[in-house]
Amino acid sequence: MTATLIELNIYPFKSGGRTSLDSAELLATGLRYDREFMLVTPEGRFLSQRDHAEMALLRPSYDGEILTVRAPDVPALVHKATSDGEVRDVTLARSECQGVDQGDEAAAWFSDLLDRDCRLVRFTGHRPTGRGGGEVMFADGYPLLLISAESLADLNGRLAEPLPMTRFRPSLVVEGLGAYGEDSARLLRIGETVIEAVKACSRCIITTTDQDTAERGREPLRTLATYRTRDRGIQFGQNCVPRSLGTLRLGDRVEVLEAH
Repeated sequence: MTATLIELNIYPFKSGGRTSLDSAELLATGLRYDREFMLVTPEGRFLSQRDHAEMALLRPSYDGEILTVRAPDVPALVHKATSDGEVRDVTLARSECQGVDQGDEAAAWFSDLLDRDCRLVRFTGHRPTGRGGGEVMFADGYPLLLISAESLADLNGRLAEPLPMTRFRPSLVVEGLGAYGEDSARLLRIGETVIEAVKACSRCIITTTDQDTAERGREPLRTLATYRTRDRGIQFGQNCVPRSLGTLRLGDRVEVLEAH
Protein backbone atom coordinates (compact mmCIF):
# COMPACT_ATOMS: atom_id res chain seq x y z
CA MET A 1 0.00 0.00 0.00
CA THR A 2 1.26 3.48 -0.81
CA ALA A 3 0.16 6.84 0.48
CA THR A 4 1.39 10.45 0.68
CA LEU A 5 2.71 12.68 3.45
CA ILE A 6 0.41 15.74 3.57
CA GLU A 7 1.32 17.42 6.89
CA LEU A 8 4.54 17.97 8.86
CA ASN A 9 4.16 19.67 12.24
CA ILE A 10 6.48 20.56 15.07
CA TYR A 11 5.58 22.00 18.47
CA PRO A 12 8.69 23.91 19.58
CA PHE A 13 7.58 24.01 23.19
CA LYS A 14 5.40 21.45 24.89
CA SER A 15 1.65 22.20 24.82
CA GLY A 16 2.11 25.32 22.69
CA GLY A 17 0.79 25.71 19.16
CA ARG A 18 2.18 24.03 16.09
CA THR A 19 4.56 25.19 13.39
CA SER A 20 3.64 23.60 10.05
CA LEU A 21 6.57 22.88 7.72
CA ASP A 22 7.16 21.92 4.10
CA SER A 23 10.22 19.87 5.07
CA ALA A 24 11.87 18.75 8.29
CA GLU A 25 14.90 16.77 9.34
CA LEU A 26 14.08 13.54 11.12
CA LEU A 27 16.41 12.90 14.07
CA ALA A 28 16.41 10.03 16.56
CA THR A 29 14.36 12.26 18.90
CA GLY A 30 11.79 13.12 16.22
CA LEU A 31 11.48 16.13 13.92
CA ARG A 32 14.21 18.71 14.53
CA TYR A 33 13.18 21.37 17.09
CA ASP A 34 10.07 19.49 18.19
CA ARG A 35 9.30 19.87 21.93
CA GLU A 36 12.76 21.23 22.60
CA PHE A 37 11.33 23.62 25.21
CA MET A 38 8.90 23.21 28.09
CA LEU A 39 7.32 25.33 30.80
CA VAL A 40 7.72 24.12 34.37
CA THR A 41 6.66 25.24 37.82
CA PRO A 42 9.34 26.49 40.23
CA GLU A 43 9.35 22.93 41.61
CA GLY A 44 10.05 21.50 38.14
CA ARG A 45 6.65 20.02 37.23
CA PHE A 46 5.70 20.49 33.59
CA LEU A 47 2.82 22.73 32.51
CA SER A 48 0.33 21.36 30.01
CA GLN A 49 -2.81 22.30 28.12
CA ARG A 50 -4.47 19.62 30.23
CA ASP A 51 -4.51 22.12 33.09
CA HIS A 52 -3.94 25.39 31.21
CA ALA A 53 -6.09 25.42 28.07
CA GLU A 54 -4.90 28.95 27.22
CA MET A 55 -1.52 27.50 26.23
CA ALA A 56 -3.23 26.48 22.97
CA LEU A 57 -3.19 30.15 21.94
CA LEU A 58 0.61 30.44 22.08
CA ARG A 59 2.13 30.44 18.58
CA PRO A 60 5.84 29.57 18.54
CA SER A 61 8.45 29.50 15.82
CA TYR A 62 12.03 28.36 16.31
CA ASP A 63 15.02 28.20 13.98
CA GLY A 64 17.51 26.56 16.33
CA GLU A 65 18.68 29.90 17.70
CA ILE A 66 15.72 32.25 18.21
CA LEU A 67 12.44 31.14 19.80
CA THR A 68 9.63 33.56 18.97
CA VAL A 69 6.28 33.13 20.74
CA ARG A 70 3.21 35.15 19.84
CA ALA A 71 0.10 35.41 22.00
CA PRO A 72 -3.09 37.47 21.85
CA ASP A 73 -2.90 41.10 23.02
CA VAL A 74 0.74 41.11 24.15
CA PRO A 75 4.08 41.84 22.47
CA ALA A 76 5.79 38.70 21.19
CA LEU A 77 8.57 37.02 23.13
CA VAL A 78 11.79 36.93 21.10
CA HIS A 79 14.23 34.71 22.97
CA LYS A 80 17.74 33.64 22.09
CA ALA A 81 18.02 30.02 23.21
CA THR A 82 20.79 29.25 25.64
CA SER A 83 22.52 26.02 26.54
CA ASP A 84 24.63 27.36 29.43
CA GLY A 85 21.97 28.25 32.00
CA GLU A 86 21.16 26.40 35.21
CA VAL A 87 20.30 22.74 34.59
CA ARG A 88 17.02 21.95 36.34
CA ASP A 89 15.60 18.56 37.27
CA VAL A 90 12.09 18.43 35.82
CA THR A 91 9.23 15.95 35.88
CA LEU A 92 7.25 15.06 32.78
CA ALA A 93 4.61 12.34 32.40
CA ARG A 94 5.87 10.46 35.45
CA SER A 95 9.45 10.53 34.19
CA GLU A 96 12.34 12.62 35.40
CA CYS A 97 14.59 14.48 33.00
CA GLN A 98 16.53 17.74 32.76
CA GLY A 99 16.24 21.12 31.13
CA VAL A 100 18.46 24.19 30.84
CA ASP A 101 16.78 27.24 32.38
CA GLN A 102 16.25 29.96 29.77
CA GLY A 103 16.52 32.92 32.10
CA ASP A 104 14.40 35.47 33.92
CA GLU A 105 13.10 37.44 30.92
CA ALA A 106 11.46 34.41 29.30
CA ALA A 107 10.19 33.23 32.70
CA ALA A 108 8.58 36.63 33.39
CA TRP A 109 6.89 36.74 29.96
CA PHE A 110 5.25 33.34 30.42
CA SER A 111 4.48 33.91 34.11
CA ASP A 112 2.66 37.16 33.35
CA LEU A 113 0.77 35.62 30.46
CA LEU A 114 -0.37 32.51 32.35
CA ASP A 115 -0.75 34.28 35.69
CA ARG A 116 1.41 31.78 37.54
CA ASP A 117 5.10 31.40 38.31
CA CYS A 118 6.85 29.27 35.72
CA ARG A 119 10.19 28.85 34.01
CA LEU A 120 11.10 27.99 30.41
CA VAL A 121 13.60 25.15 30.06
CA ARG A 122 15.38 23.66 27.05
CA PHE A 123 15.87 19.92 26.85
CA THR A 124 19.23 18.43 27.73
CA GLY A 125 20.37 14.88 28.40
CA HIS A 126 18.77 11.64 27.28
CA ARG A 127 15.24 10.33 27.74
CA PRO A 128 14.31 6.84 26.48
CA THR A 129 10.90 5.86 25.15
CA GLY A 130 8.79 3.36 27.07
CA ARG A 131 8.74 1.00 24.10
CA GLY A 132 10.66 0.58 20.90
CA GLY A 133 14.13 1.54 22.10
CA GLY A 134 13.84 5.14 20.95
CA GLU A 135 14.60 8.49 22.54
CA VAL A 136 12.59 11.64 22.95
CA MET A 137 12.86 15.21 24.19
CA PHE A 138 9.82 16.81 25.90
CA ALA A 139 7.05 14.97 24.04
CA ASP A 140 4.89 12.86 26.37
CA GLY A 141 6.52 9.58 25.49
CA TYR A 142 7.40 9.10 21.82
CA PRO A 143 9.16 11.16 19.14
CA LEU A 144 6.45 10.99 16.43
CA LEU A 145 2.67 10.84 16.23
CA LEU A 146 1.21 9.57 12.94
CA ILE A 147 -2.44 9.96 11.93
CA SER A 148 -4.22 9.07 8.71
CA ALA A 149 -6.35 11.79 7.10
CA GLU A 150 -9.03 9.17 6.48
CA SER A 151 -9.20 8.40 10.20
CA LEU A 152 -10.19 11.99 10.88
CA ALA A 153 -12.68 11.90 8.01
CA ASP A 154 -14.27 8.78 9.52
CA LEU A 155 -14.50 10.45 12.94
CA ASN A 156 -15.95 13.63 11.45
CA GLY A 157 -18.63 11.55 9.75
CA ARG A 158 -19.81 10.59 13.24
CA LEU A 159 -19.76 14.12 14.72
CA ALA A 160 -22.42 16.82 14.52
CA GLU A 161 -19.64 19.38 13.93
CA PRO A 162 -16.44 18.31 12.14
CA LEU A 163 -13.13 18.98 13.87
CA PRO A 164 -9.75 19.90 12.37
CA MET A 165 -6.65 17.72 12.64
CA THR A 166 -5.11 20.34 14.95
CA ARG A 167 -7.13 18.86 17.83
CA PHE A 168 -4.90 15.78 17.74
CA ARG A 169 -1.51 17.52 17.44
CA PRO A 170 0.16 15.03 15.07
CA SER A 171 3.71 15.21 13.79
CA LEU A 172 2.86 13.43 10.53
CA VAL A 173 -0.42 13.26 8.62
CA VAL A 174 -0.67 10.73 5.81
CA GLU A 175 -3.30 10.41 3.09
CA GLY A 176 -3.99 7.08 1.39
CA LEU A 177 -3.72 4.58 4.25
CA GLY A 178 -7.48 4.45 4.69
CA ALA A 179 -9.42 5.00 7.91
CA TYR A 180 -7.33 3.71 10.82
CA GLY A 181 -4.84 2.21 8.40
CA GLU A 182 -2.12 3.44 10.74
CA ASP A 183 -3.30 0.87 13.30
CA SER A 184 -2.19 -2.07 11.16
CA ALA A 185 0.98 -0.53 9.72
CA ARG A 186 4.06 -1.49 11.72
CA LEU A 187 6.96 -0.30 9.56
CA LEU A 188 6.63 2.57 7.09
CA ARG A 189 9.00 4.17 4.62
CA ILE A 190 8.37 7.91 4.22
CA GLY A 191 10.58 9.41 1.54
CA GLU A 192 14.14 8.49 2.52
CA THR A 193 13.26 7.63 6.13
CA VAL A 194 11.78 4.61 7.92
CA ILE A 195 9.64 4.77 11.06
CA GLU A 196 8.08 2.08 13.25
CA ALA A 197 4.67 2.35 14.91
CA VAL A 198 5.25 1.05 18.43
CA LYS A 199 2.21 2.10 20.49
CA ALA A 200 -1.31 3.37 19.88
CA CYS A 201 -1.84 6.90 21.18
CA SER A 202 -4.29 7.17 24.08
CA ARG A 203 -6.07 10.50 23.91
CA CYS A 204 -6.68 13.01 26.70
CA ILE A 205 -8.67 16.17 27.39
CA ILE A 206 -6.42 18.24 25.11
CA THR A 207 -8.34 16.86 22.13
CA THR A 208 -11.45 18.65 23.45
CA THR A 209 -9.66 22.02 23.41
CA ASP A 210 -10.20 24.28 20.41
CA GLN A 211 -6.64 25.17 19.38
CA ASP A 212 -7.77 28.55 18.04
CA THR A 213 -9.93 29.73 20.96
CA ALA A 214 -8.83 27.55 23.94
CA GLU A 215 -12.51 26.72 24.57
CA ARG A 216 -13.33 23.19 25.72
CA GLY A 217 -16.21 20.90 24.85
CA ARG A 218 -17.03 17.20 25.10
CA GLU A 219 -15.97 16.15 21.62
CA PRO A 220 -14.24 14.24 20.19
CA LEU A 221 -13.70 12.09 23.29
CA ARG A 222 -17.39 11.39 23.79
CA THR A 223 -17.77 9.97 20.28
CA LEU A 224 -14.36 8.28 20.14
CA ALA A 225 -15.19 6.43 23.37
CA THR A 226 -18.07 4.67 21.60
CA TYR A 227 -15.84 2.91 19.09
CA ARG A 228 -12.14 3.54 19.78
CA THR A 229 -11.77 2.38 23.41
CA ARG A 230 -8.94 -0.12 23.68
CA ASP A 231 -6.78 -1.24 26.62
CA ARG A 232 -8.57 1.17 29.00
CA GLY A 233 -7.81 4.15 26.75
CA ILE A 234 -9.41 6.05 23.89
CA GLN A 235 -7.03 5.56 20.97
CA PHE A 236 -6.49 7.70 17.90
CA GLY A 237 -3.19 7.71 16.00
CA GLN A 238 0.06 5.81 16.42
CA ASN A 239 3.20 6.71 18.36
CA CYS A 240 6.26 6.02 16.23
CA VAL A 241 10.03 5.73 16.57
CA PRO A 242 12.47 6.61 13.74
CA ARG A 243 14.45 3.69 12.33
CA SER A 244 16.20 5.45 9.43
CA LEU A 245 16.91 9.18 9.50
CA GLY A 246 16.84 11.84 6.81
CA THR A 247 14.73 14.70 5.48
CA LEU A 248 10.95 14.51 5.25
CA ARG A 249 9.08 16.59 2.67
CA LEU A 250 5.43 17.21 1.98
CA GLY A 251 4.38 14.99 -0.89
CA ASP A 252 6.78 12.20 0.07
CA ARG A 253 5.58 8.75 -0.84
CA VAL A 254 4.59 6.61 2.13
CA GLU A 255 4.94 2.87 1.80
CA VAL A 256 3.90 0.26 4.36
CA LEU A 257 6.84 -2.12 4.61
CA GLU A 258 5.40 -4.35 7.34
CA ALA A 259 1.89 -4.68 8.73
CA HIS A 260 0.44 -6.42 11.77
